[in-house]
This record gives sequence, structure tokens and C-alpha cells, in this order.
Amino acid sequence: MATKELVLDIEGMTCASCVQKVERALGGVDGVDAAAVNLATRTATVRGDIDGLDPLIGAVVRVGYGAAPHDDDRDPAEEERSYRRRLIVAAPLTVLILALTFVVPEWSGSALWSWIVATPVVFWAGWPFFHNALRAARHATTTMDTLIALGALSAYLYSSWQVWSDTFGPMAGDGQATMHYFDTAAVIITLILVGKTLEARARASAGDASRALLERGAKQALVLDDDGTERSIAIDALRPGMRAVVLPGAKVPADGIVKEGTSWVDLSLLTGESVPVDVGPGSEVVGASINGHGRLVVFVTKVGANTKLAEIVRLLQAAQGSKAPVQRLADRISAVFVPVVLVLAATTFVGWWAVAGATPGQALLHATAVMLIACPCALGLATPAAIMVGTGRAAELGVLFKGGEVFEAARSVDTVLLDKTGTVTEGSMRLAGVLAVNGATEEQVLGWAAAAESGSEHPIARAVVQGARDRGVEELSATDSSVEPGAGARAVVDGEVVQVGRPSGLPAALTELADERAVMGLTPFAVWRDGVPYGLVTVEDTVKPEAAAAVGRLHELGFHTAMVTGDRQGTGVAIGDRVGIDTVHAEVLPDGKVDVVRELLDAGRSVAFVGDGLNDAPALAAATVGIAMGTGTDVAIAAADVTVLGGSLALVATALDLARRTYRIIQENLFWAFAYNVVMIPLAVFGALDPTWAAAAMAASSVTVVLNALRLRRFGSHEIP
Repeated sequence: MATKELVLDIEGMTCASCVQKVERALGGVDGVDAAAVNLATRTATVRGDIDGLDPLIGAVVRVGYGAAPHDDDRDPAEEERSYRRRLIVAAPLTVLILALTFVVPEWSGSALWSWIVATPVVFWAGWPFFHNALRAARHATTTMDTLIALGALSAYLYSSWQVWSDTFGPMAGDGQATMHYFDTAAVIITLILVGKTLEARARASAGDASRALLERGAKQALVLDDDGTERSIAIDALRPGMRAVVLPGAKVPADGIVKEGTSWVDLSLLTGESVPVDVGPGSEVVGASINGHGRLVVFVTKVGANTKLAEIVRLLQAAQGSKAPVQRLADRISAVFVPVVLVLAATTFVGWWAVAGATPGQALLHATAVMLIACPCALGLATPAAIMVGTGRAAELGVLFKGGEVFEAARSVDTVLLDKTGTVTEGSMRLAGVLAVNGATEEQVLGWAAAAESGSEHPIARAVVQGARDRGVEELSATDSSVEPGAGARAVVDGEVVQVGRPSGLPAALTELADERAVMGLTPFAVWRDGVPYGLVTVEDTVKPEAAAAVGRLHELGFHTAMVTGDRQGTGVAIGDRVGIDTVHAEVLPDGKVDVVRELLDAGRSVAFVGDGLNDAPALAAATVGIAMGTGTDVAIAAADVTVLGGSLALVATALDLARRTYRIIQENLFWAFAYNVVMIPLAVFGALDPTWAAAAMAASSVTVVLNALRLRRFGSHEIP
């Protein structure tokens, strides 16, 4: 059975201890290799050899929570609306109870009417908390809702007993005002509902990025039938093999290949890259990109879940559902948090009543304050809220993070190592010149070189072959072709061995000419025929327009920059100087890039490696943080921790800066969550806080960490203070 990745929507989670319980339950199912639960998104991602969803759903239900297959179409605002409906009822009734308690306390019917009005506030408006607490209790466990339910219920039941005794008991009618705490119970529920409503709204806002990406896809497709008829169909009816007509200004409905027409497409919705891309017959286009001025006929290759847009959304959702290692301490604490708070609340009650001599009502208020002030919610939301907002904002800018651990790793990066070809440069080589010696002509040297290189798919080889064709050089047949990565090519041409490779071991005069071209930023190669050097061919690669500004931005952020290239030292240094790179590692064979990364790591550096090629994959995997250009190979993208969708070098600085800031938000959130509980719980134990203020503070703590995380949504528009 193949390894699968399944996603579940989880119901009833309120704090980090809930996350721990659900993760343990899912991890115990046969075949599960890993389970990650995210409190902010209310989802669980499970990997392993799993036979359907039923065993997973059953495991979640057994520990007191609800589970269902993940629904991308689920309305994220429904939770907020549910809390808001209850709040609309609870708020005016609570105001009425406060008026009965404090405005007309001497009225004989005040207590009884407070009891009547408080009942729907506690049991209808507060039902979600009681429901979750009861479900947890049935499975011998506790959650944040256990603390809320016990706090409100204890105040309500104590007050009910008091009012019943004074109204219908032996002392009824003695004229004494009844001491009750219905106002406390109602205010607790109302303030928690305020906090839950704000938190749900903030979390829905934090998760907007993946939903926004999904919305960017086309809803209709115009298809071209075999008889030439054009008809409009729903995007769900589009299938690979169909021909889609994309009119000027319309969205490309799915991934495909242009068969007819020329135009340009705007990829900014997907990649954040503002420069349009020219397309024509044979060009690949991706769904959700916007067509420019021309009419295109696109042969559809991928639809639905197989498109590039769907892949981006999956990666984003996986990152949003992941954890940063720094969350582990909070997880360990939250696992025992609620039981410890319950014991502490019981101890507080006994201490105030039996030791301090307080009345049972006063002791109950202090114990209730302890239960309400404790907030494992903030601990549980501290990391996932920041990761969700950070990854979402990154996706909007054209950057994909593969997991929460990237944010923690990025904070230590001090060196950015850039591969040259395709990263600093465009990666589209072109023939720059030919030099012939020893009686050969330029056409002969270029013809021999093109024949030897014809068996290679390397960009340099393609540039030489294309350059020969453009110059009208006769194509020569080659046999016994072989390619040595990073060194060159060899073949038998017209019965003689032709070799094209690094200009080493050449006569002094030819070496000097090669060096002159190298310092100009060109890449020279020597051409030998039967061991005799007959000349040089030079190719050049255009430096990306944004490269110098991008390197400058990396320097502003405090990074040391370096570049690795297989070019001669002179060529590498010339390009490095042109864009302002600090250090150049030249004449490095493709399999030597990973050695450069390891050398830097061994020297105490923390390295972010940026590359795009097949041979960059080992270096991307070995680096502290691997960053792949989205225009690169699938292998490089798979090996990297971060993908820059548009291929713009400027987004490398954006990715690292955003990762650092996201980690800083995580640290701030965790500090607030820990400090809040460390300071506030002792205050409640010693009677410095009443339950009303405790409920308000607890509600505010959860909202605070989410709002702090939402500051990341402003990244890139103006500085975060």
C-alpha cells in the first residue's frame, strides 16, 4: 500500500492540550507514520499507509473530538457567525443582569429575575463550551472549555442554590437581600464569546491566502471542438486533451501548451512576478495566469488537482498546518496545563475557605478566577497563527515555504550562497564569439565544437549548437559522443577526436586570450582536434536585471553573499563584481557545490543555498535553508525548503526577511502566552482578580496572539514596527 497524505477537519479543539490529544490518537492508528494537528486551521494532516478515513475519524472521536474529511469549500466565517449569534443574545441579557444586580439590588425580585435571565445566557449562549467540556469528560479528559464551563457553572449553581433557599426555603420572606453571582456567570460567558468571535474572525482573516489562491482560477473555459465550434463549459468539465481558447484579458483555464497564437501572459497572481512572459506555439502556460493582447489556443495537459495552482495551494496548506520546533515546549506544558489548573483552583477554594476564613461564596469566586484566567489557548495559537499568516503572506508575494521549521532555521542564516547560472544570470546562454588558431577557420572550429556538443542538453552546449546554425555553419555528424559534467564534451568527427572543454593546458598565448575573455564575464572553452588546440568558443549569459539590487538588499539585511560557478575564476569574479557579491567560488564542478556548502557549514557559517538546476539538489538539501527558483527543475524544487515561484532573485531577500520576521512574531507570541499565565494565575490565587476581569483577560490573551500574527500581513507594504 502506497503512502498517503490525508487531511481531516477537527471539531472541538480549543487549546494546545487538545492538539496533543488528537495527535496522539491519530499517531496510534495502524499505518500512520506522522500526524500533525494545527489549532489555527482546525485541521489534522496524516501520512502513512492508511486504509481510508474511518479509522482516523474513530480515533479522534474516541478522545472526545469530532472529525470529518477536509472540505476546501467550508465557509471559514461560519464559526464567527455562530459565536456572533450567541453573543447578540447574551450581551443585552447580561447588561440586564448587571442592572438588576447593581442598579436595583434592594428590589425583592432582583435575584429571582437575575436567575431567570442568566439561565439562557449560561446554557444557550454558553452551550458550545458545555458541549465540548461534556464530550471531553465522557472520555476522561479536559480542555480549555472545561475551565470555562466549570467557572461559569460553579458561579451559576452556587447562586441558584442561594436564590432557591432564600426564595422557597425556610428563610424565604425574611426581607434579606440574596447574595448571588449570576452577573459573574453571565459576564464570563459573554466576555468569552466576545473573545471567541474576535479570534474566529482573526483566524479566518489569517487563512485568507489559500482561499484567495483557489479563487484565482478560472470558473469557465471556452473550448474548441473538432468542427471548429467554440463553446463555454464549467471549469470542472474541462479535461486533458481538450483545446481551450483564451481570449485577450481572460484567464488561462488550466495548465497546457500553446498550439496557436502569440501573446504575453501575466503570472503576477501566481508568482508575484510583475514582468509579463511572452508565449507562442510550443510555450507552456499555467492556469490562473492572465492572457494579454492575443488570442491563444491551448492544448490542455493538466486540470483540477494536478495543475500548478493546485500544487501551490497544497504546499501552502501543508506549510500552514506545520509546526516550528520552538512550539515543542508549549506543547509539553499544555499537555498537563488544564489538570494542573483544576487542582490549583480546588486548592485555592480550600485555602480561602478553610485557612483564610472566607465565606464559601468568596472562596468560590477566587477559585473561579483561577480557572478563567488560565489560558492554554494562547500557548496553542502562538506558533500556528504566526506560521499561517507568514506563509499566506509569502504566497501572495510569490514565495512558498514548505514547513514551519524553515522559519526557525532561517533566523540563524548569515551567508547566502548563490548558484550562478539561472539564479544570478538568466540561464539562457548564447554564443558570444569564436577564435581560431593553428591554421583553422572560425567556421571549422565552430563546426567541430557544435558536432561534439550536439549530444549534450547542457545550456552551454545548446548555445554552441544554436550559434552554429545561426551562422550557417555546416552541421557535421558525430559518433561516440560522451559528456563529462562540468568538464565538456567529446566525440569522433570525420574520423578524428574532437574535444570541447575547459581551457586548461593550452599554450601560453591561447591561455592569455582565454583569460582576457573570462575577465570580461564571458565563458571560454577550448576546442581540440586529435589533441591539438585549434581555438576558443565563448558563450555568455545575461545577468538578471534585478540581480545587483537583490544582492544589495541581502547586504542590507546583514547577509554575507557568495556565488558558486563552474566558470573560470576570471569569469566568476567579473560577474560577481558586476552584481556586488562578496565571495566567488569558481571552477567548481557540479557535484562540488555540495562540498562548498559543507565547507561553509564546517567553518561555522549558517548557509542559505539558492539554485535551480538538477545538480543543485544535493546542495539545496545540505544547506541550512535551501531556496529553489521556481523556474528550475522539479528535483531542485523538491529538495528545497523554500520555492521562489517567479524565479526572481529579488524574492530571495524577501523570503529570508519574512522568515526572520515570522519567527520573531512566534517568539513574541510565546513570550506573551507564557508571561501572561505566569503572572496572572498567581494574582488570581491570591485574590487580586475577580472572575469578571479574569474572563476578560483570558479572552483578550487569545485575541492578542492572533492579532500580533496578523501584523505579518502588512509585510512588504510598509515596515512592521
